[in-house]
Amino acid sequence: MDTLTPRLPGAHVLDLFAGAGGVGLEALSRGAAHTTFVERDRRALAALRDNLAALGVHVRARVLGEDVERALDRLVREGARFDVVFLDPPYESDLGDAALERVGAGRLAATGAVVIAQHLTKRAPVVSAGALAAFRTRRFGETTLTFFRSGDYDAASRADPSERI
Repeated sequence: MDTLTPRLPGAHVLDLFAGAGGVGLEALSRGAAHTTFVERDRRALAALRDNLAALGVHVRARVLGEDVERALDRLVREGARFDVVFLDPPYESDLGDAALERVGAGRLAATGAVVIAQHLTKRAPVVSAGALAAFRTRRFGETTLTFFRSGDYDAASRADPSERI
């Protein structure tokens, strides 16, 4: 989150596969204007709603208690745009790549937005997805964060994982 701190004041954040909301709540605590959380697990949703209420930030949050595919379709129809998108899908599934493709194709990421995909180090996501191009990775043991930037450029030629935010 320290890497994103300069981007957070006033930002609209999308936290996909949110669980109890740790990433989105941290973004709100660092100045994000609003976070949309997407989580379908009932227990995680209950914990997320409790956390929002306990921290008094529920007015700056929206919770979509449905699967990510359905939620992304809804957000596209609504014309939602986000400055920061975080994906932490179940590692044993292909849901992360599918969600990344939808975010990149669905115009959900504002121009210049940063999209972060968390994944197993040995299972990297795609290098580009629609308007998204990978430009950096950060490894934490078995887990890696791959950073994507949204914009109108040739993703394959501009991707540089060593570039800094």
